[in-house]
Amino acid sequence: MSGPALEEEDLPANHTGPKGVINDWRRFKLDSVDQTVPHNKRELLRQMSSPREDDKDRVNRKMSVQEYEMIQDEDERCLKRYRKNCMQEMHERLSFGPRFEEVHELESGEAFLEVIEQEHRLTLVVVHVYQHGVKGCEQMNSCLDCLALEYSSVKFCRIDAVATGAAERFSSEVLPALLLYKAGELLGNFLAVTKHLNEEFFATEVEAFLNQYGLLPEKDIAACADDEDDGGDVD
Repeated sequence: MSGPALEEEDLPANHTGPKGVINDWRRFKLDSVDQTVPHNKRELLRQMSSPREDDKDRVNRKMSVQEYEMIQDEDERCLKRYRKNCMQEMHERLSFGPRFEEVHELESGEAFLEVIEQEHRLTLVVVHVYQHGVKGCEQMNSCLDCLALEYSSVKFCRIDAVATGAAERFSSEVLPALLLYKAGELLGNFLAVTKHLNEEFFATEVEAFLNQYGLLPEKDIAACADDEDDGGDVD
């Protein structure tokens, strides 16, 4: 069978059970294999991924020693990409609602009320009330920028105390302040939150503080180490 004909063959996609995982891996490996790989290796990978009609008895067979060695010999980055794809697909199936991934700037008290009252009832809203020049506010903004990437289902917002229209309630003595809402209800009201943190604090400390009260959801599924290892990959 010629090379072009092999590329046109439909590949089976099985997603359940151990055999399905093996077949998914074989298909992924065939799609990822470099065309510089010798023809005999490509042919073996093809047989692993899409058995011909006359090889039906091999479809459900156990992975052979030769196939196992072939997988072991191939670049491990391909396995990491496969694992990350599976994790992302699982995350998409389990996720609900919008994804935010950034901190939203609220320009007025009306915008403040709108985000609290109109956001999805299952979405956690975290509002940072800050003021320029107040110690800890700029650092808190940086921390929330990081957490917004790790908790994309949470809507992180910030608003200048003056813009709230209630500056008298948010004097510099109570800033930075973190207010947490869900379904329009106030879940957490942390004033002068830096009193509970180290003088030089980071996103992980803010995360740990909120987790003490069980306020944050599960962190997004991510393979940070894999992202770093794959930095040199060429698509």
